[in-house]
Amino acid sequence: MEKRKLSFWEIWNMSFGFLGIQFGFALQGGFMSRIFQTLGANHDDIPLLWIAAPLTGLLVQPIVGYLSDRTWHSKLGRRRPYFLIGAVLSSIALFFVPHSPALWVAAGFLWVLDASINISMEPFRALVADKLPESQRSYGFVVQTLIIGIGTWVASNLPWMVSQLGYSDAAPQGVVPMSVKVAFAIGGFVFLLSVLYTIFTTSEYPPEDLKAFQKEKEQKGRFIKDITENIGKMPKTMKRLGVIQFFSWFAFFTMWSLANPALTEHVFNAPAPVEANFNMENITEKEAFNVANTAFQKASNLVGSAMGIYGLSSMAFALLLTFYTSKRTINRKYVHMVSLMLGGLGFILMYFINNPDHLKYCFVLIGISWGSILSMPYAMLSSSVDPKKMGMFMGIFNMFIVIPQIIAALGGINFISGLLGEEAINAMLVAGMSLIVAGLCNFLIINKSAISYQTQNE
Repeated sequence: MEKRKLSFWEIWNMSFGFLGIQFGFALQGGFMSRIFQTLGANHDDIPLLWIAAPLTGLLVQPIVGYLSDRTWHSKLGRRRPYFLIGAVLSSIALFFVPHSPALWVAAGFLWVLDASINISMEPFRALVADKLPESQRSYGFVVQTLIIGIGTWVASNLPWMVSQLGYSDAAPQGVVPMSVKVAFAIGGFVFLLSVLYTIFTTSEYPPEDLKAFQKEKEQKGRFIKDITENIGKMPKTMKRLGVIQFFSWFAFFTMWSLANPALTEHVFNAPAPVEANFNMENITEKEAFNVANTAFQKASNLVGSAMGIYGLSSMAFALLLTFYTSKRTINRKYVHMVSLMLGGLGFILMYFINNPDHLKYCFVLIGISWGSILSMPYAMLSSSVDPKKMGMFMGIFNMFIVIPQIIAALGGINFISGLLGEEAINAMLVAGMSLIVAGLCNFLIINKSAISYQTQNE
């Protein structure tokens, strides 16, 4: 079927739901470790507590991708039913996460939250490939990245913004501050509204042969067979992109899970106080704990705001690419390579920073790599797979995102950073080296249709 070219605003509308999805991911990525630390977690335990995120992605995305390929609803279409289900569940989870009374409850809510976000996210990736002709794929994924950048920056600053409105950063021992609770509630509200906006402003193409589609849909017991067969038939370009994704997402999982303990300690000199080191029955020591805890919470707000810079930077990078790709083609391979290596440099520079104001320069570089990660691999992939199986292949491709995160959570980060020393900041050095390796792996991409859309697929 010949697909018409869409205007900027049509592409914007179909991607707008990603604003809410990124509110969820940014709040999760920027502040879950803070919640874990507030509830008593040691920084060495945090990566394992984060294992919920990649495990749910490993399970949910291929299933949702497969199901959405085989779904057609007369009013909601193919992908939009999953947008709606994921948005409702995510909004509920975002409200309850910061109210967790214990560490195990917070870890459990992370499972629910990440699974819910994944239900919405995977179909959004597939929708770009569904709706756009191949000549607009890079443009579409870049617009999506632009919206993600806006969401990252605003959501990362939410606790700081809320605290500026008078909500307290102080809280009793083991209780998440009100500023964080209000920020997460706002995030849930934005998530639902932005996804509803896309649902109401975007239509989808029906299957070309609806009868054949319904007949195929009625076949039972094919899920496991289809998934395993298509993993075996994975295009070479997809496998090579998988290597790049492995090192890219190992780096960003390291940032999400350990940037807060690393930067509050190394840059702000305000690590999370360990309750066992204080005699809480002594008024003086209890007050000292409260002072240290408030300093940690305020430093965490600033770390979150600094992390928001990478969303702003990725937004600016995406905006630049949006203007360029609307009229011209780009070499996706070299754009991605340079972007990843700049991000790696940003992580490494954190080790040498003493002034918190200089963190923003590191996150500017990291944002360039993030903007590329959210667009270039998907643009390259969409030019290399069967359009009829786009949702399933996008879900399978997610394996290359979640497997490195699982390895990192199960001890990979602690082991590698431990080789460099005991300081939490060493994890950021590991993230930097991993991104540089990911950048160099772009030399593996040789398929011309992945590098630019103009030639035939491999």
